[in-house]
Amino acid sequence: MEDPNVLVEFHTGDDCAVYRVNETHAIVQSVDFFTPIVDDPYTFGQIAAANSLSDIYAMGAEPLFALSIMGFPQHNLPLEVMTEIFRGGGDKAKEAGISVLGGHTIEDSELKYGLVVTAYAEIDKIRTNSGARPGDDLVLTKPLGVGAISSAIQRRLASDALVKKVGTLMATLNKNAAQAMREVGVNAVTDITGFGLLGHLLEMTQASEVSAEIFAQRVPTIEEAWEYVRKGKIPAATHTNLQYVNDHIRYEHGVSRNMSLMLADPQTAGGLLISVPADRTEGLVSRLNELKTPAASRIGRITEKQDKHILVYP
Repeated sequence: MEDPNVLVEFHTGDDCAVYRVNETHAIVQSVDFFTPIVDDPYTFGQIAAANSLSDIYAMGAEPLFALSIMGFPQHNLPLEVMTEIFRGGGDKAKEAGISVLGGHTIEDSELKYGLVVTAYAEIDKIRTNSGARPGDDLVLTKPLGVGAISSAIQRRLASDALVKKVGTLMATLNKNAAQAMREVGVNAVTDITGFGLLGHLLEMTQASEVSAEIFAQRVPTIEEAWEYVRKGKIPAATHTNLQYVNDHIRYEHGVSRNMSLMLADPQTAGGLLISVPADRTEGLVSRLNELKTPAASRIGRITEKQDKHILVYP
């Protein structure tokens, strides 16, 4: 990239592109879309929109507007499905305080939906995944396990109650978590999505040139997900994620194989992983709890760079 106005691009694995428009402000933009992970089209629209908006929140920015992207198999599904997906996405955008101004739809053999989300932010308030500093604490704002349960949903193994529970979790915006971190002041942040906690933490430590310690028992998880992990009924992406990060991780004695699989569980619309100065951790956790985020767990800390990027303790 030779354009001096490009402040953040893809090399650091950050959540959004950032482009300077003047001395003080920049455009923050991201795009995300995927195939359905629940049967109900309205809920799918909500989840896809929340997932797309999460990238903006992970940069410490507030969304301005969105555009929709859809691939739709019109010969296999009634148009009412499209309407409900757009309704779900539009309602979630309204909850975020923005509008979906338009977009583009094509005929496709498989249903896909998501949003392009744009924000306008003060440059000095934007946070990336490259600002983590030794001594910081790591705080996670949603539990892990969505990937395992999503796989169970696709296999018709999950109960209706569990489908509803996980659908609600995935459709929960990271808006309040982003508000809390802006108020408290943090050093780095990323959202946990398809690469799992370990994958996104690896990107953060590599970009920040540090290492991290994770205390596995402190990591919040969805209790029902453990059944599928123990039985091996998990997404193939879990194994791919683990294979990708394993060379960069040291597991201390007592960390089970199942725990490592949970830490690599691919999330959809997961929480924010926040690197916060230790003297602000209590204030951040308190504010997250006040705003009723799904989790507010101190799961580890940032250290000076070691022989491995991530050390996992029981």
